[in-house]
Amino acid sequence: MFIRDLTFHGLFLAFLFCTIYSTIAVKHENFKTCEQSGFCKRNRAFADDATARASSWISPYHLDSASISLKAGRLQGIILKDVGQGLHPVRLPLSVSFLESGVVRVVVDEEKRQKGEIELRHGSQARKERYNKVSDWVIVGSLDLNKDVDGTIGKEETIVSYGPKKQYKLIIRHSPFGVDFKRDGNTHIKLNGKGFLNMEHWRPKVEKEVKEGEEKDTDVTEDESTWWDEQFGGNTDSKPRGPESVGLDITFRGYEHVFGIPGHASSLSLKETRGGSGNYDQPYRMYNSDVFEYEMDSPMTLYGAIPFMQAHKKDSTVGVFWLSAAETWVDIVKAKISTNPLSLGIGAKTDTETHWFSESGLLDIFVFLGPTPKDILSSYSELTGHTALPQQFAIAYHQCRWNYVTDEDVKDVDRKFDKHEIPYDVIWLDIEYTDGKKYFTWDSHNFPDPISMQKQLDKHERKLVAIIDPHIKNEGGYSIVDELKSKSLAVKNKDNNIYEGWCWPGSSHWIDCFNPAAIKWWASLFGYASFPGTTPNTFIWNDMNEPSVFNGPETTMPKDNLHHGNWEHRDVHNINGLTFVNATYTALLNRDPKSPRRPFVLTRSFFAGSQRMGAMWTGDNQADWSHLAASIPMILSNNIAGFPFAGADIGGFFGNPSKELLARWYQAGVFYPFMRGHAHIDTRRREPYLAGEPYTTIITQALRLRYQLLPAWYTAFHEASVSGSPIIRPHYYVHPDDESAFAIDDQFYIGSTGLLAKPVVTEGAEAVDIYIPAGETYFDYFDYTTYLGAGKTVTLNAPLGKIPLLMRGGHIIPRRDRPRRSSGLMRWDPFTLVVVVGNDGKAEGTLYIDDGESFEYENGAFIHRKFSFSSSSSSFTLTSTPMSLTTSKPSLAYHKKMEKVRIEKIILVNAPKAWEGKNKISVHEDGRSERSVELSYEKESGGRAAWAVVRDPGVGVGRGWRVVF
Repeated sequence: MFIRDLTFHGLFLAFLFCTIYSTIAVKHENFKTCEQSGFCKRNRAFADDATARASSWISPYHLDSASISLKAGRLQGIILKDVGQGLHPVRLPLSVSFLESGVVRVVVDEEKRQKGEIELRHGSQARKERYNKVSDWVIVGSLDLNKDVDGTIGKEETIVSYGPKKQYKLIIRHSPFGVDFKRDGNTHIKLNGKGFLNMEHWRPKVEKEVKEGEEKDTDVTEDESTWWDEQFGGNTDSKPRGPESVGLDITFRGYEHVFGIPGHASSLSLKETRGGSGNYDQPYRMYNSDVFEYEMDSPMTLYGAIPFMQAHKKDSTVGVFWLSAAETWVDIVKAKISTNPLSLGIGAKTDTETHWFSESGLLDIFVFLGPTPKDILSSYSELTGHTALPQQFAIAYHQCRWNYVTDEDVKDVDRKFDKHEIPYDVIWLDIEYTDGKKYFTWDSHNFPDPISMQKQLDKHERKLVAIIDPHIKNEGGYSIVDELKSKSLAVKNKDNNIYEGWCWPGSSHWIDCFNPAAIKWWASLFGYASFPGTTPNTFIWNDMNEPSVFNGPETTMPKDNLHHGNWEHRDVHNINGLTFVNATYTALLNRDPKSPRRPFVLTRSFFAGSQRMGAMWTGDNQADWSHLAASIPMILSNNIAGFPFAGADIGGFFGNPSKELLARWYQAGVFYPFMRGHAHIDTRRREPYLAGEPYTTIITQALRLRYQLLPAWYTAFHEASVSGSPIIRPHYYVHPDDESAFAIDDQFYIGSTGLLAKPVVTEGAEAVDIYIPAGETYFDYFDYTTYLGAGKTVTLNAPLGKIPLLMRGGHIIPRRDRPRRSSGLMRWDPFTLVVVVGNDGKAEGTLYIDDGESFEYENGAFIHRKFSFSSSSSSFTLTSTPMSLTTSKPSLAYHKKMEKVRIEKIILVNAPKAWEGKNKISVHEDGRSERSVELSYEKESGGRAAWAVVRDPGVGVGRGWRVVF
């Protein structure tokens, strides 16, 4: 990919690439362990020391009772840190905000840094304050205070009642400082209950002399070896502000399972990290990094980080959001707690004790008391933003590889998909389309006519996605880099000069998207005149935005680099990718000001809030069965952390999958919210039509299933965009009281449809075991085989051509059954409703549709219907009613446009036996007279449910109607 000509920089880049990417496994020596990260080691040692001292340990943090005030929904005070040695205590301003949403925000700052009363070393121009701008990038929801809170400030503790009906209580212990959060009289979350609070305050560097005969101070809590500078991999971090980490223990009382903090190649239910059988010995790390061929079952950092954790037990969910953009680690320990020492553990409860520590910034925590998973995610999403409602094409199938080498290659792939009748919506271009890795250019030899290429794609309503990364090639005469330099819009090094590093182009500079002027400039580059060869159907892929720097420490940027406002990179690292995607999203939004369409941007690096701007994928995985299996809990973790538009490279990025693995991966990938096939430049071509039979047919059938269910997927995306709900949902989210199955992470539900998928992820498997909860009956999606819910696993036959997919009774699933070449060609197709009758004789479902591309839905141009099936003593009725009513002009115009789109078929699974012999039903539609249509009925047979079909009831998808059976 990178050897175009044998220039010096090309050879040097080749050397770097081979050094970083020369093996088939992650190079651990390129990334820190906790022992190699100074602040992680110090905070772990601090916790170990506190634990070893047990009851004799007293946290040195105390809330000054005289400083406390509670006014208009905000409590303020001063925490005093005792530093001994006769020194004045360190003053740490405390703010506790009680939000209207019922969420509580706890913020602790450091007064000396806050006031700028510190001295920087090395003549640094970095800011003196703790970074306090994360919320400006992440929080978009209301921070309005609930002024109707009741508080009692005492000498030893402060109690505040808040939330709905004041059912929540916050209890602050003054000395030592600690906070308990209660709901319904029970403590659910404790802050500093174990005394691990550690806010490293500013102090001047003092050279200590050890006199002869004196022993060196070996107090592990005061290990200064990494306070003032730190070396790793040949790089030195100058650390001009000295030690400044923040750490805190957060205990979830009575909760055995915690979820969240993506992304990691780990289980959905997070593991313990302090050793022991089946546990990790490293904390979960969040430091967005370009990790090559990452390993499985590991707490190692990956490309993105969302420091949001949920704890769940039967009928209760709580959560915390640790708002820091700096490098962060989280230790997890699960402790059995018994109130009766003679019980021998019988009846004991489990506390999950977590320990969070970040290298810099404020201590800034949001606390959520639920009580349901839905409540937690709704409140979190209100704060950080809902996932953007994408264009319809974005949730269909994307075809990608590094690289399609010419515009004729793209056209040929496009034609062959059509020849083999395989649907797809988007084809992608990796970095080779550019002129020498210079973004906003085209290789004129291999892509002489990109407009013609896109016109061919447009004939079948297909799109193009092109990669644009944040590194800008440092080459004379390249107008983009010339402007970047002249306008001073690039990231600076510690000396406040433009930072130079190495990435795909060789010598590169990085745009600083923390700078408003940089965002404005970046947006100007995407205009059709500025980026010739692009069209309204060109969308963007932002890769390498952690940022990835081939010759940087841990393959990223030095922490003492400077961003806009002179903030150090260490303060903002984990939101760097978010700011870059924000700039690209803004650019696409502004590209067509007269008729704006919803942008599509894919990002590799992400943080809380990135969901507002596009999709993510799990990065450079391998063509291996273990990576296929790991993709499911990884994507589920993103879904329950507020970023549901997530996927993994189908087939694996590195390596060549067997045909069986490729087929099984497509069968799993049709359930990824973001569905893309992608491959490395050194792999064999693997477009679905090249697989050969029976594999091409198997893959095609899987893709057609995705397209058939696009109405259900789009409805799930709409629900996520307004409520923050996951698009694919783990078991505990759907069944929060089924405690024996909370840890299940290899099967999942699709939105609110009742569809339950269990992909095959094992080589040679002919069957899968799927857990079916008690209470409701499930039916095979394809042949209606019945499975009674009994709270246990059942075996489903799953030969290579079979996708294990069940329908839960009580749901109605919308779909479109006519196969098309792309989703855009389905726009006027009729719908099918699959009514899966529940044990109580009822079923419900919803359908959301709009034009699939514009923002007119915000003005009412959509159809949102609720379908209900119910029974009475004499009949059964299926009805369609509006989920919302609007008479705006855009709404009326859209309904007019869709008036000929109808429901062409109704399938009823688990149909009543009383219908046997019935062949006519009545249809009542608003504005039309009653009419009779045919009903066909198939009775129960061979373990398969009875089912019935109403063909062409002729009712409009946007109209009110009743079908009476």
